[in-house]
Order: sequence, then C-alpha cells, then structure tokens
Amino acid sequence: MSEEVKALVLCAGKGTRLQTEGVDLPKVMRLADGKPLLHYVLSALDFLPRENVVLVVGYKREYVQAAYPDYPSALQLQQLGTGHAVQCAAEHLRGFEGHVLVCCGDTPLMKRETYQSLIRLHLDQDAQCTLLSAHVDEGGSYGRVIRDGDGAFQGIVEAKDCTPEQFAGREVNTGVYLFQAGPLLEALGHLKNDNAQGEYYITDVPGYLLAKGMKVRVCDTCSEREMLGVNTVAQLQAVEDILRGEA
Repeated sequence: MSEEVKALVLCAGKGTRLQTEGVDLPKVMRLADGKPLLHYVLSALDFLPRENVVLVVGYKREYVQAAYPDYPSALQLQQLGTGHAVQCAAEHLRGFEGHVLVCCGDTPLMKRETYQSLIRLHLDQDAQCTLLSAHVDEGGSYGRVIRDGDGAFQGIVEAKDCTPEQFAGREVNTGVYLFQAGPLLEALGHLKNDNAQGEYYITDVPGYLLAKGMKVRVCDTCSEREMLGVNTVAQLQAVEDILRGEA
C-alpha cells in the first residue's frame, strides 16, 4: 500500500441559495475577501502535487476549469449526492494504490494542518477509512458521529434520523474523509439511493466498510469554525468576516 494521497474536491454545486444577489456562478467560485471559496481550499491542500488534486465539477464547470487549469477535473453532470460525485471521479482512481481524501470546495476555513493530521492518523492506524469530526456547542443539522462504549466508531446518523440521545451528541461529521483507494472503489459500487432525495451519499461508505470488517477511525482535530460551509449569503458573509479578521 502506497502512502501517496489524491484529493477529490467536490465543486459541482450551483449554490441555489446564493443566487439571490444575481450572481450566477458555481458556488465554489463565489468570492470571499476577494478570492473564490475554492482558492482557500486549494491553498490548504498545497502540500499535495496539483496533479493529485482532482476537482469534481458540474454547474458552469468552465468557470472553475478556466480559473484552475493546472488541476485535473472530473465531470458530475447531475448532482445526485456526494457519493455520486465521488463515483464520477472514479476514473482517476483506477489502478491507484494510495489513499483518497474527499473534501468540499465550499469550506474555505479548513486548515492545512487539519488535513495533514487526518492523513497522519489514518496512516498510523493503517485504516481503510478515517473521517474528520469536530466537537461543537450545538450539533444542529450536522450528522452525528456515533461511538461505542470504548470510543470506537459505530456510524454516522443524520440529524433528522437521530434519537433524542443521539441528537444531544456534540461530535459531528465534517464531510471530510480519507479512504484507501481499493476499499473506496468497492464501496462506491454498493451505494444505494433509497432515501427521500434519491441521492447517493458518501456518508454511507464508512458504515459499509465497517460492516465488511474493515478498520474505520475518527480524527477529531477539526475546529467548529473550520468546518463552516457556505450555502447562504449570510454564511458567505460570516466566512468573509473571519477571513478578514473581523469575527
């Protein structure tokens, strides 16, 4: 098993709730403090060779590809969930014997050191999957990370599906994962879309691998601030205030 890492950056979304200002750009190309959201994500991933950072593009992909021509890309024509986005990039993983980092292009506050800590723990533990979590004051709509009595990973439960006890949990899924490439490709072939949205979710992969007896670990080094994603104009403003040092 190689220790080489490839990153898949999910960039295909339109960002419908950001369209209220008449700016018709892909979500990751919206500006915060004068630079696209994606700029900050790629800067945090600059410890990886650019040829190992794959942009999964979709809505108005030409804007993303023109701005970042040095990065390979995979096309997600329909946005059918995060698992589908990774499926669309599978061509870049065929024959690859290293590890695959899956992250979002709309989380500009994620730090280089946090990605690196995830990779270190994953390699040290010889895990097939390691997910990045954060401990937060209010879990809100984030999926909860469920552990057993010994602290081992049991699963991810979406907020709407939580029992009251699970909902009270404060360790949440950040949407960032590291997988061994082979197990990831296997799991992608077994994803199902039997949910209300009819979508394929990458959150189902850790549970699939665990059920197959593979090693799934959790790295809880992400801060609550870092995991902030941008889906609304208010969130965009909040992120910009932080980048400018005003919050």
